[in-house]
Parts: sequence; structure tokens; C-alpha cells
Amino acid sequence: MADYGMLVDNHTVRFERLLPGPIERVWKYLTDAELRGTWFAAGPMEPRVGGRMDIVFDNSNLGPRPSSPPERFKQYGGTFDSRHVVTIWEPPHRLGFTWDDDMDPKGSEVEIVLTEEGEKVRLVLTHRRVSGVSDAINFSGGWHTHLAMLAEQLEGNPKTPFWDAFDGIEDEYRKRYTGK
Repeated sequence: MADYGMLVDNHTVRFERLLPGPIERVWKYLTDAELRGTWFAAGPMEPRVGGRMDIVFDNSNLGPRPSSPPERFKQYGGTFDSRHVVTIWEPPHRLGFTWDDDMDPKGSEVEIVLTEEGEKVRLVLTHRRVSGVSDAINFSGGWHTHLAMLAEQLEGNPKTPFWDAFDGIEDEYRKRYTGK
């Protein structure tokens, strides 16, 4: 399993991680607003297909200490939120939600599948219907960084501030996806 996500096609990216279990604990980090806020984004989620999911980002305060965004992401230095719809709810194995703000069912969508492997849990995150390779690069940088932070949380060792971990990762995905 590679640390980097992969471009499945020009509109789909996929990530795999092997995480400390048990599966119920990983599921809780995906669905509990407070725990999700330690690695990704807080916000309430109605636990059902069709339920509303509010995502409240505060990337500058993810990790063991605050960090500042790079210049091109300065507008994301504080909190910002968006609304989504739960599209898959199969605890503790599958979770899906729309990605585009304002709960647009025609926008992109995220699916997370958890599978037990002994004491570990394989997480497969697939982000579909992104608008093209540029968006795939952007989403890949974000998911890569957030999933690294999830692993640190599950290992009990949050050591990297979000923006420090994010720095340069989009450039790596640009090289991987476009060769440039």
C-alpha cells in the first residue's frame, strides 16, 4: 500500500491506509463530530442515508499546535463550513457523503470503506466525480494530509500541524498525476 493516493481516472482519486483498530473506533473517528474535528473537520452528521452533514473546517488548529496556511490558502486560515448529504450509512463499514457545498447531489462524492484486517483496519477512501485533474490534485493534497492526521490520532501521537504537513504535497500530486 502506497502512502500516496492514486488517480483512478481524471475524475476519481483513491487512498488506502492501514490504521490501528478496532473498526468501531475508526468508525467513531469518521462519524463523531468531536473526534472527526481532531483530524478532518467537526460538525454534526445525521446518522442515516439522506441525513445532513455539516463540515466545519479549522485546519489551522488541527494537530498539536496551530499553524498558518500558505499564502494561496490564506482565506482558509480560520473556520469555514459547508453542508453535505450522507449518501451511504452502513456502520461500521461504509460511509458516503456528497462533497459539493449546498448539498448538491450532482456534485462530487466521497465513499469510505473500512475492512478489518486482524487488529488493523484498512480504510479505502474514494472521491468520485471531481471536475478534472486540477481538482484531483487539490483534493488529493487535502485527503493525503487529513488521512495522515487521522493515522496520528489513532496511534495516539498527533505530532504534525495540518498546514506543515500539507506544505508541498500538492506539488507532489501534480508531478504524479501530470508528470510536470
